[in-house]
Amino acid sequence: MTETTTVRRSRITPEREAELYEAVLDLLREVGYDALTMDAVAARTRSSKATLYRQWGGKADLVVKALRHTKPDHTDLIDTGSLRGDLHALVMLEDDCTIEQNSALMRGIAMAMHNNPDLRQAFRAQLVEPEMNGFHQVVQRAVDRGEIRPDCPALEFVLHMMVGGFITRALLDDQPPTQAFMRSYLDAVVLPALGAPTS
Repeated sequence: MTETTTVRRSRITPEREAELYEAVLDLLREVGYDALTMDAVAARTRSSKATLYRQWGGKADLVVKALRHTKPDHTDLIDTGSLRGDLHALVMLEDDCTIEQNSALMRGIAMAMHNNPDLRQAFRAQLVEPEMNGFHQVVQRAVDRGEIRPDCPALEFVLHMMVGGFITRALLDDQPPTQAFMRSYLDAVVLPALGAPTS
């Protein structure tokens, strides 16, 4: 079966779906994306491979949906009244342990995307674009409140800055990003670049 197999309506309970996603992430941590197979997922989750393909279409979609499951979108629920407050609240959605785990997974996925166009496409559609939409909402509220000039040249690079801080923490400092690091990074880099209040 190909990665483009049509996905049918779910018959899997939310609880079972969560179990499957956790198993996929465990396998991803153990063997990486390239070595992860649908056979291995089927064995680990005691599912039939046919069910997995029918539900998710292929490995790329399954892996990205598992990653997405760990990052529920709460952007629309956060509105503290200031950009600083909103960005700090977003950072606080995950504890340091979860941030470290997700950082390691994202580094592995980023490497795999270079050679897997199906994975790259699924990742962009299901993770990157929703994240971008969420950040645009947060930033647009700040513009509407007058915290940021609408012609600020850094506006289009907000997500780039956020992702940059998240990824380079491990690459440059050999440490995982933490809530404390990301809050300091927001106050020292992101907010000043936008001309927004830092306190």
